[in-house]
This record gives sequence, structure tokens and C-alpha cells, in this order.
Amino acid sequence: MQQDLTRGPVGRTMLWFALPMILGNFLQQCYNIVDTLIVGRFLGTAALGAVGSAYTLMTFLTSVLLGLAMGSGAVFSIRWGQGDLDGLRERVWISFVLIALLTAVLTAASFWGLDGILVLLQVPAENFGLMRDYLWVILWGVPATFLYNFMACLLRSVGNSTAPLVFLALAAGTNVVLDLLFVVGLSWGVQGAAGATVAAQYLSGAGLLLYGLRRCPQVRPRREHRHLAGRVAGEISQFSLLTCVQQSVMNFGILMVQGRVNSFGPTVMAAFAAAVKIDSFAYMPVQDFGNAFSTFIAQNYGAKRPERIRAGIYTAAGSVVLFCVAVSALVCGLARPLMGLFVEAGEEEMVAIGVGYLRIEGAFYVGIGCLFLLYGFYRAVAMPGMSVVLTVFSLGTRVALAYTLSAIPAIGVLGIWWSVPIGWFLADAVGLLYGAVWGRRFIFPRGKEGISKI
Repeated sequence: MQQDLTRGPVGRTMLWFALPMILGNFLQQCYNIVDTLIVGRFLGTAALGAVGSAYTLMTFLTSVLLGLAMGSGAVFSIRWGQGDLDGLRERVWISFVLIALLTAVLTAASFWGLDGILVLLQVPAENFGLMRDYLWVILWGVPATFLYNFMACLLRSVGNSTAPLVFLALAAGTNVVLDLLFVVGLSWGVQGAAGATVAAQYLSGAGLLLYGLRRCPQVRPRREHRHLAGRVAGEISQFSLLTCVQQSVMNFGILMVQGRVNSFGPTVMAAFAAAVKIDSFAYMPVQDFGNAFSTFIAQNYGAKRPERIRAGIYTAAGSVVLFCVAVSALVCGLARPLMGLFVEAGEEEMVAIGVGYLRIEGAFYVGIGCLFLLYGFYRAVAMPGMSVVLTVFSLGTRVALAYTLSAIPAIGVLGIWWSVPIGWFLADAVGLLYGAVWGRRFIFPRGKEGISKI
């Protein structure tokens, strides 16, 4: 089902487009959580810490591919808004070829440098072997991650956010069944959990590719579009590489924080692994809403509809603030029982560490909610470089404070927790200030011509 985001009531159009994306990520988080639950309950604390740390590393690696796909998606949305189908198909072909080549290089490099990466992350000796075993299997799923994310961004850019949800739901169900079979039934350990995830990834990636080729002819490149034009490749690269840098810097910063967490030992490592799952699940809807908002803005930017861009900004900001305040109250109030879902009874120290993390991060979700909107906005209006700037402010602050504050004995690991919301709000301030100045001059002047040339 495709939606034209340049027409209809702004709030309802944006919400109906965002809902399948939110539900899709909800399912993805659910099967990530199932991995964590099964590993934590059946394989123990060491395996939980290893899989949790591996998840952070894989998030960084796949963020490269996701960033490239998201950047290309912004280009696709603008061309769709302009009604330029030939230009859209040409860009689909070029971006697919370029990202596929980079996927092959990234996968090979990850296998080659795996041991060095684990040393860099300061993985404790008791977790090293388990984490290596898990990653050796999970890395085979990187090409499937590319297929799914590329096709999902392409279909969403033309208003179809439902098909990615359907294939992700199929993959989530498959992952749960295979997790239980491989880990509980066959006792394959962490490699079984990784194998279940890889199988589910290929099901969703290959399935969505076939769906796009058969059911969406308006985005399928024809023979005349299958060439590598330097000008078009440059346009794709400008958007994709900058968005890739933004995603990679963000997740590299998180990876650096993970390394500092690991230095505090297996208990803190395992508590952080469980708490981050809860944290990501809590603010996941606003992350997806930010991506939907970005597509909405990009299509209207391409169609030169500044009045809908203005209305979309006000609607999205109000919705995100209300949602984040409500979720903050729930996470802070239910932090202990939420940790109890992942941690065995009697692990009081681990629960206490996780609760401390959740009550600090959870109180400030409005900061990350606004930041997701800013990322999406600047990507949509052909300014992906500004998203990089905001990420550097956010993650640079987080990493610097995490290492500085946690080195003070009286503060310890709490310094890592506090560094996160401080980074969020600093980046928000920079993005809002720049947007207020730049937006009034270039994109929001009143009148039909009130949008900059694309």
C-alpha cells in the first residue's frame, strides 16, 4: 500500500505512514529481546554479556549499511515528490550497486579483523570465546541486512511502509522458533542464537527484494537505467556517505562507550546489555517516527510544499514530546521489574546497576526524541552534513564525559550513564539554534516560492 505524503491531513498522513515502521521495529526489538531472554535464561551471565556486547558491535557495522540506505532513501523521496520516475529508477540502480559493493568489503574486513576488534573492545577473558563464536556466525547475515534495509528504505521513500513490516513480522516469528530449536532443543549455545538470527535476516531480505521487483514496477530499473552516471553517483554519494558517516559516528561512539562499560567487568557488562535492550525498546517508536517524518519532509521538499513542511514540524514535535514524557514515567517507575525480565532471581547487584542506568536515561527520553527529528529533518532537506555535525556533538560529548567521569572513583559507572543525556541535549540545542536561523532564511519564507531550489 502506497501513500502520497504530499496530500491529505498532515497529522493523520504522517501517523498512518509511521505506524507500520513503528510496528516493524517493535517486532525487530521483540526478537532481539527474545535472543537476550533465551541466552540469559538458558546459557548464563557470561553468554548474556557476550551476546549483548556483540549486538552493540553489529549495530555499529550494520549502521554503515543502514546509513547508506537511508541517505539513498532521501534522494528517492525527493525524486518521487518531483514525479521524476526515470531519475528515481536510475538512482535506485546506482545506489544498489554501490552499497552492494561496500557490503562485500565490510563483511570481508569484519571477518579478517574479528580478533583485533574484540581486543579493542576490552572484552573480558571469560566472554571472549563466546563473543567470537557468536560473531563468526552472525557476520554471515550482513548481506541479508543490506538487502532488507535497502529495499525497506526504497519502498518507504515512495510511501509503502507496510511491505517491510510484513516481511519483518515473518522473520521475527521465524527467529523465535529457530531460537528455541537451536538453543534450547539442540543445545547449540550462542552459535545457535546467531544462526537463528541469520536465517531470519535472509528470509526478510530476500523476500522483500522479490516483492519489490514483482509488485513495484515504478521503482524497478529498466535496461536504460542500468548504467553508472558520474553525476548521479556523486549525488547519491553526497547523501548516502554523509548519512552513513552520521550513523557510523553515532554507533562508533556507542561502541566506545561499550568498551568503557566492559572495563568494569562481567557484571556491569551483563547489566548494561539487558538495560540497553529495554532502553532501545522504550524510545524505538520515536526513532521510527523520526524516519517517517524525514520521508514526509523529503517528499514535500521535492514537491515544493513549504506549508506542509511547517505543519509537519509542529505536529511531529508535539507528538514526540508527549510520547517521550509518558514513556519516561513508565521506564523510571518500572525499572526494577523490567530488569527482572532479563536477569535471574538473586542477581541483585546486576539488577541494581541496570535500574540505575534506566532511571537516568529514562528520565530524559525527550532529548533523544527531538534529536531523531532533527536528524530526519536535515537529511530530508538535502543537508545530511548537519546530521553529522549533530552526531559529533552528541557522541563526542558522550564519549569524552563517559571516560572522564567514570575515572573518578566517587562517580564510577554512573559517569557513563549521565554522559548520554548530556550529549543528547547539547546536540538538540545546536540543531534547534541552527534550524531557527537557517530555516527562516531558506526554507520557511511565506509564499509559494518559499522553498529553496533542489
